[in-house]
Amino acid sequence: MNVVWNRFGPTAARVHVEGERIARPATVTFDIHSHVAVPEAAKLAGPHVDLSTIPLAHFATEDTKALNVQQDRDRTSRMTGYDDRLKDLDEAGIDMQLVMPPPPQCYYTIPVDIAAKASRMVNEGLAEYVARRPDRFRAFGTVPLQDGEAAADELEYMVKQLGFKGVQVLTNVAGRELSDPAFAPFWARAEALGAVVVLHPNGFTQAERLKRFYFNNVIGNPLETTIALHYLIFDGVMERHPNLKILSVHGGGYVAAYAARMDHAWGARSDARGKLLLAPTTYLKRMYFDTVVFSTGQLEALVKLVGADHVLMGTDYPYDMAESDPVGHVMGAGFDDAARAAICGGNAKALLGL
Repeated sequence: MNVVWNRFGPTAARVHVEGERIARPATVTFDIHSHVAVPEAAKLAGPHVDLSTIPLAHFATEDTKALNVQQDRDRTSRMTGYDDRLKDLDEAGIDMQLVMPPPPQCYYTIPVDIAAKASRMVNEGLAEYVARRPDRFRAFGTVPLQDGEAAADELEYMVKQLGFKGVQVLTNVAGRELSDPAFAPFWARAEALGAVVVLHPNGFTQAERLKRFYFNNVIGNPLETTIALHYLIFDGVMERHPNLKILSVHGGGYVAAYAARMDHAWGARSDARGKLLLAPTTYLKRMYFDTVVFSTGQLEALVKLVGADHVLMGTDYPYDMAESDPVGHVMGAGFDDAARAAICGGNAKALLGL
């Protein structure tokens, strides 16, 4: 096996001026996309998890699997503790951060009774984590989404008992689309509670061709998000729930770069029309997106498509696929001061009601 390595720092996707960090906005900065793990829940759920059911873990080379194990070990202090994490946040100019479980702690492929217990452990663990530093952190939890009613009940517990403003869900439920009627109770409860639902991928489900070069993350994760967004729109979830708050990580995957194609298909073919009353991008523009797209041009295109008020600064911390200079990314783009302040923190405060 080859020597494996990874790096955490400035992205290779755009040019950086060495030793120079672009001035941050005068307002509060808020990272809307990061992860904190709850080891106790992993111990409970671990014996029931079959890695062949987890796309990002299953469709991978031995080098990738080894590197991911190494990354988990190297980032433990940042994934579960405070000191290294707060140091990194201060260095990046981030005042507050939303923490969510890492995708493997969304337990959709294990028996629902175990998943419900593990999800509760994750949620209470995250509540305890943020309670120690409420000046720096807020949390979104997880639900056992393989059971729509159980997921709705856990979401209500999070919102009403733990004070969470939202939840993270994966882009599919053991291969089933999020728009499956079985999950309708969850979407109805999310809308009724005013909860923000973050969509996060965990590898593409049919990634036989994406094992090498970490393609199941590089290509598969954005593809998963793109598919999930299309189903939520075309299957009518967004139309049935006009007040539903969806936040898509990684800038919405590929959909924002080619959104016009969905409108064209809707207007050209009966089989792509479904029962949608309005063009698909009408619903897309109701959603929110983070800034983890790495290039200035892609970020500017995303803002042009959905508006500066629907884009929120994110990192995907503490992984190697994270954006290490999110403030500089936004401040270096061609936005006016009002848009920069909104994207860097104002939009997150508004969406979370802070």
